[in-house]
Amino acid sequence: MTEERRGKRPLFSVAVPFYNEQENLRALYERLCRVVGGVENCDFELLFVDDGSTDASLEIVRALAAQDARVRYLSFSRNFGKEIALSAAIDHARGDGAIFMDADLQHPPELIPKLIEGWFEGYDDVYAQRRTRGGESAFKKLTAKLYYHVLARSTRIPIQMDAGDFRLLSARALAVLRRMPEHQRNMKSLYSWIGFRKKAVPVDQEPRLHGASKFGFFRLLNLALDGITSFTTAPLRLATILGALSAAVALLSFCWFLIRTAVWGNPVPGYPSLFCGILFFGGVQLLGLGVIGEYLGRVFMETKGRPLYVIAESNVTDETPDETLPERKEARHD
Repeated sequence: MTEERRGKRPLFSVAVPFYNEQENLRALYERLCRVVGGVENCDFELLFVDDGSTDASLEIVRALAAQDARVRYLSFSRNFGKEIALSAAIDHARGDGAIFMDADLQHPPELIPKLIEGWFEGYDDVYAQRRTRGGESAFKKLTAKLYYHVLARSTRIPIQMDAGDFRLLSARALAVLRRMPEHQRNMKSLYSWIGFRKKAVPVDQEPRLHGASKFGFFRLLNLALDGITSFTTAPLRLATILGALSAAVALLSFCWFLIRTAVWGNPVPGYPSLFCGILFFGGVQLLGLGVIGEYLGRVFMETKGRPLYVIAESNVTDETPDETLPERKEARHD
């Protein structure tokens, strides 16, 4: 595989999903041009995916496409979310591999040659592994570390720690991801699920060049819940175990009160113990129902059969990538 890859001139798609990044796009484009211009024996295209931006981001990308034939873009009809934008990039990436990165320049484009070198070595998933997380608060660093550990402990599939979306995926890895039509998506989990040979490339994440992150606490919490519930049934098992333990505690408590009354003649405690017991078991039941509801809600979303995203504007032709697209749905309104 390695010799076969080194004997050809590959084409890579540099895929950049973005939402309201008008202050960063030109700087990103200039740095990308400098980097890819210095990579020998490789061809590149720049694929921008606009996730329904409301600022001048799309106008900037249109202007870049008018002056550079390597620039291709998709623009959604509304904001569908970063995971869906990444899925659209996977659907429309061409060539021998795709490099995914953020538009805020926290992912340094200068790392791209090292990712490509890993591809030449025969790896299908060459991912940037963060040594430092510049521009992030201590709270976000702590919660990110906790999330990765919880996800790793709740599944048997190896999870790449401290790895984000900044990575290079080979053509065959992209082909497998295209065959995954689910709507409730957590791409970091899917990268691990598909397997293949993986290589980590250390990176120091840079602070955002301009603006603030679009991911607040609640959006990150929702992303974490999506990652756990779409990748493992551990929460359901936890609810089952908690219910069994609660039932055991209730049974032991009943036996204790019965023996205590029969032997020592002590009256059974009244309202305080009853009140605490009702609150405890009611809380356990509601927790179990909430966990079941999370999974049931995801089943409901999957059964609707709606398109994964809607493209309002694009300069991408309808030519299909090397591997035929699966039954995943998209809607076009060019």
